[in-house]
Amino acid sequence: MLKPLLIEIGVEELPAVPLLKELSEIEKKWVAVLEKNALLGEFEFYYTPRRLVLWHREFKARQDDRVEEFYGAPVEMAIKEGTPTPAALGFAKKCGVEFEQLSRAEKGGKEVLYFSKTIDGRSSSEILGEMIESWVKSLSFGKSMRWGSSQESFIRPIRWVNVTLGEELVDMELFGVRSSSETYVHRISHFEAKKVNSIHHYFDVLKEGSVDLYPQSRRESILANFAALEKEHGITIEIDEDLLDEVVAITEHPTPLLGSFDENFLELPPEVIITSMKEHQRYFPVFKEGKLINAFVVVSNALTDDFSHVIEGNQRVLRPRLSDALFFYRNDLKKGLSTAGLEKVVFMNGLGTLAEKITREKVVASTIANLIYDNINPSDLDRAMELAKADLMSEMVYEFTELQGLMGYYYALALGESADVATAIKEQYLPSGEDSALPSTMLSAIVAMSMKVDTLIGMFSIGEIPTGSRDPFALRRAVNGIIKIAVAHQIPLNFSTLIDQLSSLYPQGKEYKKNVETFVIERLAGAYVGVNPSIIQSVVTKELINIDLDILEIDRKIRAVNTIASSESFIEAFSTFKRVSNILKDEAMDKGFSVNESLFENDAERTLYTAATTAISASYETLEERLDALFALKAPLDNFFDNVMVNAEDLNVRANRKALVGMIYSEIYAIADIKNITL
Repeated sequence: MLKPLLIEIGVEELPAVPLLKELSEIEKKWVAVLEKNALLGEFEFYYTPRRLVLWHREFKARQDDRVEEFYGAPVEMAIKEGTPTPAALGFAKKCGVEFEQLSRAEKGGKEVLYFSKTIDGRSSSEILGEMIESWVKSLSFGKSMRWGSSQESFIRPIRWVNVTLGEELVDMELFGVRSSSETYVHRISHFEAKKVNSIHHYFDVLKEGSVDLYPQSRRESILANFAALEKEHGITIEIDEDLLDEVVAITEHPTPLLGSFDENFLELPPEVIITSMKEHQRYFPVFKEGKLINAFVVVSNALTDDFSHVIEGNQRVLRPRLSDALFFYRNDLKKGLSTAGLEKVVFMNGLGTLAEKITREKVVASTIANLIYDNINPSDLDRAMELAKADLMSEMVYEFTELQGLMGYYYALALGESADVATAIKEQYLPSGEDSALPSTMLSAIVAMSMKVDTLIGMFSIGEIPTGSRDPFALRRAVNGIIKIAVAHQIPLNFSTLIDQLSSLYPQGKEYKKNVETFVIERLAGAYVGVNPSIIQSVVTKELINIDLDILEIDRKIRAVNTIASSESFIEAFSTFKRVSNILKDEAMDKGFSVNESLFENDAERTLYTAATTAISASYETLEERLDALFALKAPLDNFFDNVMVNAEDLNVRANRKALVGMIYSEIYAIADIKNITL
């Protein structure tokens, strides 16, 4: 029989961020509990700040009966001379029966001892309490708390539990709270518990009590009201999806309201105002004609006919936040940009202070700058490197650490630094993620790359190497950034050579070089999202043996192979060239192959040799064109394999035939070892 099931766990206000982090797992964990108890079925999960709700429109009233089967030892081993052996008696004991009650079955082609029994399914109402407790305890919100005399802990105290199956309340206790046919609505609507007569009545009670149970409904309501405010006031509300998720999680009856702040605060950089509003108050910034204006949108959870007091209260709370920010900003401008004090800030034991890091980064930057032909102003580069970390000593960045670099940009412009230098300061941490923008100028690119290179080599030089998922200094992201910047700005960066050039800056000489190079190679896949990993592997496999980390050359090869590998001609030729690679599996591909035409015994050999030498000696504008020409040798290669025995009895002929296919494959191998590609 199927019955509706409602599970409501009432709590004190849930913090939004921990709830949202666990959100994707909450339903999965309930599914796991259902599967374990053979009660799997469709359900919906809802949440508000004060409740977690599971709603099954149809739920089994009891578990299905099931048959448990037990297989024992082969009969020939279990019974000797008509008498059960200890193994047989042990199997009977395990099954909870006498030996005579066992039967026989076939398993694996042998007759074995066998026993089966039917297990009656339990009533759902009997086990729901255990199931719910198991589910609640499996939820991981980070920090948890205890309350009252309870020894259990949860993200917030549990205040009520309502578990109704069909028309009956399921009697259970969760963390000292016994289930009851009650719920709580919006506090302003009604403070005390509300009686719930049935599951359908529960939904009516919440609606009448101004609780919008459905997160998607609350989101749509907020967005619809945003649109109405935009139309009414001719404004644009910046919708931060993460912030919107938080607001949905902390409201039961959301109402967006438009507030304002003093116009003189617009003296602050827009990012400071926006950060202050978002991080501290959960306000949405407001723009008009593309510019931030002295307004904000707050999503209220209040119930009232007059929201003026709510708006005034939020305006009053925001003012001191912005006043502090403006005080910090003006103070910082008075002091100016300076790295004084960074000599007292330790960057890392073994690598000195931040001031010493700046000194190293300047050397790295000038070394990289010498690789390019762009007209980089040395004084601009030196100034950008000198000032890049200066804002770490500012009051604003002390308060808003996420604005480092950005505040340096604004301070640099205000203090008369060039736009190029200011931009380089702002973009020093780019790229900041997989979809992040890259530095926009060559000067910015060198500054950003230099900082990442110094951190990477420096950490490896003192043995701080990422292991498993542990990467506290984001070195994997640093490598991805270095590669992306080098490729985007076509900086001819040879990592192997660069490490040699910079070795005097770091501890332990060059002992760490191999580890850095291997780490960079292993991270290439992270810089080429969407590219078949085996294609990247085909290019870099040989680099692990003879490392020469020319980033642009590796990039050219990866892009060329990726382009060719998606073509029909490559797919058709792949099996032929895989056969070639198998023939040459014991050969050193970088040794060079010498072919003796006088040892040819077959026209197929001569035809292949002529086609191969023509393709190899030709000039090509791109690697793609070269690979195309080499893979076009499929036809003469197939003809060769059809008419020639490579492993001839004459060892000289055999070696010459291997050299013939080797001279072809070595040309491909110089770009990629395609046998590593999986289609």
